[in-house]
Amino acid sequence: MGAGPVLWLASTVLFGTRGFIPDWLSLVLANELLVLGTVTYYMGTRSFMGAPGTWRVWSWVMAGSTLVFIVLTYWIPHYALRVGFFSVLMGAVYAVQLRFMLRHGEQTFPVRLVEVVLGLHMGVLAMRLVSIATGHAGDNLMEPSMFQTFYIGAYVLTVLMLSIGAVLMATDRLRTELEHLATHDSLTNTLNRRALLQRCDEELERAQRYGHGPSIMMLDLDNFKAVNDTHGHQHGDAVLVHFADCTRQVLRRADRLGRYGGEEFVVLLPGADADAASNVAQRIHAALATGHPLDCQVSIGMTSWRGPAETLDAMLSRADAALYRAKHDGRNRTSVA
Repeated sequence: MGAGPVLWLASTVLFGTRGFIPDWLSLVLANELLVLGTVTYYMGTRSFMGAPGTWRVWSWVMAGSTLVFIVLTYWIPHYALRVGFFSVLMGAVYAVQLRFMLRHGEQTFPVRLVEVVLGLHMGVLAMRLVSIATGHAGDNLMEPSMFQTFYIGAYVLTVLMLSIGAVLMATDRLRTELEHLATHDSLTNTLNRRALLQRCDEELERAQRYGHGPSIMMLDLDNFKAVNDTHGHQHGDAVLVHFADCTRQVLRRADRLGRYGGEEFVVLLPGADADAASNVAQRIHAALATGHPLDCQVSIGMTSWRGPAETLDAMLSRADAALYRAKHDGRNRTSVA
């Protein structure tokens, strides 16, 4: 997206030097740079949103539009036709980008800002086509008329707002990624310990208000040190990632999985009583026994909320004691406290 505003700036410079440089620079190339900047902005938006496209079609569009601008500048010099063709072409590119963003863009302020700007400038281009059809196109871009002043001002404002929109989208993405890095384990993409404990505290606060608390499970991969010693740490990391993926698949949307430390994880089950938590534990054991090369066995210690006097430290302590019993009783099982 960043290349688009640069091309728009270059186009503006060429338009501004009309009469001092050849027409193929101030008209043909200037118009093409403006169109190319808009197409580049659209392709950058696609890439930014994870939907990279191909330049094949747009290369033909650029080649065809270049030919049309040459014809309307040298062979059939006609200002109104040139402006009309340019307005239709730009409106089409805007429409393609607006449709893409409405379908794939997030509901954030920067995205909505770009969408609104695109929609408004499409309206300006439509007004320009109407003015051409009614004989108010003028003779050249720089003539001192109300229409030309309005169109140039709208163009400048659109370029400015689209540039700001691109910066805001990038800033918003960076903020989101930094927040994710601050709250998630980089290997397993589960919550890190600090974020996990914060979610647990929040859930206990809700339990105090509504009288219906969570269950907590503490999970530890069995014989994980032997896996690292035998197969190496890379294989051990792959086992941790596989375990986290399998566990996430059997959890509810409201449940939270976090890496407590090393090969030890904690699952927060909001609003789940002991029976519901036991069912989740059974699903986790079953998910890790499917025959996948990275499958592992896990011991689980589980506890549930016991009333308004409950604390997070007490629940974690009980879950840890239950986990120890599960290890002592033979591993690959769930113990309840």
